[in-house]
Amino acid sequence: MQLRTTLASFVTFVLLLQASPQWAMQIPAASTPDKSVARKAEHLPSYVLGPNDEIVILSVLAEEITNKPTRITTSGDLNLPMVGRIHAAGMTLDQLEIAVSERLKTYFKEPDVAINITQFKSQPVSVLGWVGTPGVIQLEGRKTLLEVLSQSGGLKPDAGSRLTITRQKEWGAIPLSSAKPEGDFTVAEVDIRSIENATNPEENIQILPNDVITVPRADIVYVLGEVGRPGGFILNDRRTISVIEVLARANGVSPTAALKNGKIIRPVPDGTRIEIAVNLGDVRKGKTKDIMLQPDDILFVPPSYTKGALRRTLDTVINTSMARAIYRY
Repeated sequence: MQLRTTLASFVTFVLLLQASPQWAMQIPAASTPDKSVARKAEHLPSYVLGPNDEIVILSVLAEEITNKPTRITTSGDLNLPMVGRIHAAGMTLDQLEIAVSERLKTYFKEPDVAINITQFKSQPVSVLGWVGTPGVIQLEGRKTLLEVLSQSGGLKPDAGSRLTITRQKEWGAIPLSSAKPEGDFTVAEVDIRSIENATNPEENIQILPNDVITVPRADIVYVLGEVGRPGGFILNDRRTISVIEVLARANGVSPTAALKNGKIIRPVPDGTRIEIAVNLGDVRKGKTKDIMLQPDDILFVPPSYTKGALRRTLDTVINTSMARAIYRY
């Protein structure tokens, strides 16, 4: 009798399926992860979670918590249905997966949990030096070097072309040929111009938490005295510039210039400066070999004064230029 009842029920069920396929579509299926969420998430097993990071939990069985982006509170906690409160800050993703799985074993024998990061909010990057807004920014997902510099306001006009990236060793070596170990860090130099002009686009690497990006001021030489446009002139990606070229940038010399009494004032390692005499008239005429100026050199073009007046003018110009450091472009 029981067998007949069971068989009749089964036949009825089959007939219902044949009569109404729409009804069959309403039968709940096993929950599967939302692929759109999974695509934008990152799984970094050794990543240490922190306050304001956002995660998504993937679990076929625990529908109450799966595919629902959840942010870690400022106190570092997660409060999840079925799981309860877990202090997630300071845990790696692997450690959090284990902790959540253990809580879910109250309801399921094999919870099979995976956790990914959807937003990085707790990992700082320091951008220092000649950028629009130097300081600390938070990484939110994967960011390249150019993207991080853009978030910091971009490079200033007088920024140098070669910047430095310093990375903690725990995050691995910087993937650049210039990378060198220095204690607990790896340091690499990047030519930002070669990235911008697509000469070396591979140097536009991903920036990781706690990286320090340092953008130096560009090297500058100064032209002072009897020239059309005195001031400081940026070398950009160059290390030297000739006297003839820098005079051209300064709009040439004035008619009152004493060309034969030109001076190059050059800083030396002990903190003092040396003077190098240069006959600018002979250089301009090609009678004397052109001289290459180095970063922070001052080319002084004096007026046609007496020797005593020249000495006083030179001292005044040097002291004023070093104190004020006003750059003109």
